[in-house]
Amino acid sequence: MKKRLEEIEAKALKKVNNDRYILSLIVAARAKELSEGDEPLIEVDKNQYKFTDIALMEIYEDKLDLEEIVNKK
Repeated sequence: MKKRLEEIEAKALKKVNNDRYILSLIVAARAKELSEGDEPLIEVDKNQYKFTDIALMEIYEDKLDLEEIVNKK
């Protein structure tokens, strides 16, 4: 599973023009939303994954409006 998450992270990074800072901001913001009760936008067992991993998977699957999350900050 770890290898798969690393691949997802690499592809999510490409979606933000390889900017690790922006990716970390988006992941942190989305993980906070998930921890406060938001439901994942993908089909995943919330009890099996960390909120940060779910956020990365959502980015990878284009389920988030990245600009909206960045502008919330």
